[in-house]
Amino acid sequence: MASTILSSGVRNNLLTLQQTTAQQSVIQNRLATGKKVNSAIDNPVNYFTALSLNDRSSQLTGLLDGISNGIQTIQTASKGIDGITKLVQSLQSTVKQAQADAAQNRPTKAGTALATATEAAVTSKSLKDIALDKKLVDDNAGVANDATATYSGNVGMTAGSTDVGISIVAGSTTYEISFSAANATMRDLVNEINKSGIATAFVDEKGQLNVKGAGSEPLQVGIGVGAGGAAAITAAQGGTSNTAVGFAAADRTGAGIAGTNITSAVRSNLIDQFNDLRNKIDDLAKDSSYNGINLLTGDRLSIQFNEKTGKNQTKLDIQGSNITSDNLGIPRAINTQLAGFINFQNDGDLDKATAALTGALTSLKSLASTLGSNLSVAQTRQDFTKELANVLTTGAGNLVLADPNEEGASLLALNTRQQLSQTALSLANQADQGVLRLFG
Repeated sequence: MASTILSSGVRNNLLTLQQTTAQQSVIQNRLATGKKVNSAIDNPVNYFTALSLNDRSSQLTGLLDGISNGIQTIQTASKGIDGITKLVQSLQSTVKQAQADAAQNRPTKAGTALATATEAAVTSKSLKDIALDKKLVDDNAGVANDATATYSGNVGMTAGSTDVGISIVAGSTTYEISFSAANATMRDLVNEINKSGIATAFVDEKGQLNVKGAGSEPLQVGIGVGAGGAAAITAAQGGTSNTAVGFAAADRTGAGIAGTNITSAVRSNLIDQFNDLRNKIDDLAKDSSYNGINLLTGDRLSIQFNEKTGKNQTKLDIQGSNITSDNLGIPRAINTQLAGFINFQNDGDLDKATAALTGALTSLKSLASTLGSNLSVAQTRQDFTKELANVLTTGAGNLVLADPNEEGASLLALNTRQQLSQTALSLANQADQGVLRLFG
């Protein structure tokens, strides 16, 4: 079969048309896929670089779920601490109610009136001021003398004594002190008793000395005078001058002054409330888990931040704490004195409970601060990972993605060239046909 011989013009125009069609096919493929590099043949460096960048971006994106779960786990534990803190504050309120009830039932005694209406008329002072201004020790025979317009009067403690002694006992605490009797008044006696910390004293509007215990234990109060501080304290231990202010010697040597309602029904009822709140702390801690991990029951949380392994791996390890009422140092409340428990009928135990609850709040605050710091780290790394994955994807795209505007313009130019090539090919064919007409 004879080969068809094309003229040079036709062959050149046909070749140009074929090249244009091939270029059109490439650009149409780019527009269809959106990529200018679709395989290693197009550009091996850009193709494999973009493949590596996209692979790392995909791995980092896969870690975001783990980071998100870790953040939720920390937030759950933080909410648990907030709830436990409120429960501890409720426990504090319960203890304060018990202390308020105890304050109303503390050992209290009032002596006899140390001033009379006659003295008030003569001195133009209140009974309270007259009593406070009276001297403790008589200048003469050791008998009580009324106040006059020029003399403050005295309560009749032993004449000739140089010192006044005070002896106060509350539970296992003893307070003893002496001070000079020279010109000492009832006001000085009240001030010295108030320094004890285990009892308070004041003179009321009736001119009576009142002494009240600072705790629930029976209060022993003794006043004495003597020639010297030691002698005065010894006399106070026997309550030898108690009668001068309307107290009895037995108020120091006997069982002392007892409070009312030592076993209070109010405080007994508060015991159940306290213990119930205490149990709720343990329950709340047990319920503060997320996806099977509970940082308030001692579980450990590990959050991975990068796609690497071994020494090159970055992660956040958080060791949880076992939060229970016992571990927070909050003892159970009872109605009697027993080691390791809070006796709601005892002021000293209530004070210890207050200190224990304050310590528990401090521990919770410290743990909350630690969780807050870890949460901040996790959230920062979450944002960083999202941004880094986006940067990697964008970088990969810059290497392989096609510019639709540029490719569209190129395709339009090729279409125009194709049309021109087709026209040129047609003209070349017409030239060959002109030669044939010469033989017609």
